[in-house]
Amino acid sequence: MTEVYRKIHVVGINSYIFKDLPFKLQELFIKTQNIAVPNSYFKEIKSWSESGLEKKKSFFSSNSNNELLNWMRSKKNDVILISRGDPLWFGIGRILLENFSKDELIFYPSNTCIQLAFSKLKLPWQDTVNVSIHGRDSTKLVEALKARPSSLAIITDSKNKSLEVIKKHLSELNLIDLYDFWLCEEMGFDNENIRKLNLKESLPTDISSLNIVILIKTKKIFSNNNIPLFGINDSIFKTFDDRPNLLTKREVRVQILADLELPKNGVIWDIGAGCGSIGLEALKLRPNLDLFCIDKRIGSKKLILENSKRLGVKPKFIFEEDIIKTLNKINSSFLEKPNRLVIGGCDKKTKLHIINTIAQGMRIGDIIVIPIIDIQTIKELKEELEDKNFKTNLNLIQTYKSLSIAEGMRLEPNNPVFLLRGKK
Repeated sequence: MTEVYRKIHVVGINSYIFKDLPFKLQELFIKTQNIAVPNSYFKEIKSWSESGLEKKKSFFSSNSNNELLNWMRSKKNDVILISRGDPLWFGIGRILLENFSKDELIFYPSNTCIQLAFSKLKLPWQDTVNVSIHGRDSTKLVEALKARPSSLAIITDSKNKSLEVIKKHLSELNLIDLYDFWLCEEMGFDNENIRKLNLKESLPTDISSLNIVILIKTKKIFSNNNIPLFGINDSIFKTFDDRPNLLTKREVRVQILADLELPKNGVIWDIGAGCGSIGLEALKLRPNLDLFCIDKRIGSKKLILENSKRLGVKPKFIFEEDIIKTLNKINSSFLEKPNRLVIGGCDKKTKLHIINTIAQGMRIGDIIVIPIIDIQTIKELKEELEDKNFKTNLNLIQTYKSLSIAEGMRLEPNNPVFLLRGKK
């Protein structure tokens, strides 16, 4: 293998001022003739050679394309390629590694724009989700937003109207009220500017093309005055940041509540309650119902209590325990048998056990609804309900949300859910 003698020095910067470079990189710039610079700040970097440097420079205005790669290949001596921040973090580093040997490349990262932004916001960022939509579509951004992380950093692209796309996605996913939107412009440079935008207003017109967006989950005090009676937005419910699946999505929840045919009075059990979204919205619709929430996951009781405050309702009991343990108390005086039963969040064997234990004692007109994502379990559960004199029907809920893209709009599918309903 031929040994490579020349080097490509990839230098990340956060300033257009030559003296802001570490002394080692100042010396490297002085002694290196071939310099490639992104055309967006070519003039600023070229001016460094006009500060009395003896060695003549050969500058190349870069668009980070094949012309740049061919220019670097043509050079027999060392090359400096100026980048921003850390070239190996959503930068040109990946492309260089695909086209040149590791022996040729030396990287000199500077602080990333994300690091600088969080330092100015005075917030830790070790748990931040990072997404780039610079030269990319917004598919990964949508995936990240659906997980509702505590903080999200987005590298934008001024050519693709990124800010408008982010704003539309937040609106379409009902997340505008969930996040503070920080616009961070020209981080580390003289015109650095950080401002919090109100997305319910028009975006500013004086935005620098060098910008990133930081989304920070809000810590608002919720009021139930503006919560609708029916079809409550997902963003109203608190859930664990790392467990967004504890929430039954609005479209599915609406259908479950409709299938339950909620009576004015009676008892409803929400098994596998998660954050309590189904049972609590049922209680908002029918305040005289007695709600029993059961979920074995640690912290579920605290979540349900918080969400009950947000909705202005009060469950009768919350059990943070395995449903089998709860069923052992079924003959206790305080544990009333349900008129309406939702069975979610457990395996097929447990669901069958619940039906066997409870269904026999349910009365004419009582209803069981079982959300199912595993199609293999449907047949046995359906037969078990029918064996207990329930009339069953099956409904597949498959919904799509419109999401904005550069060309207009696309439809993003939600996970399909089967709803097995039994009415005695």
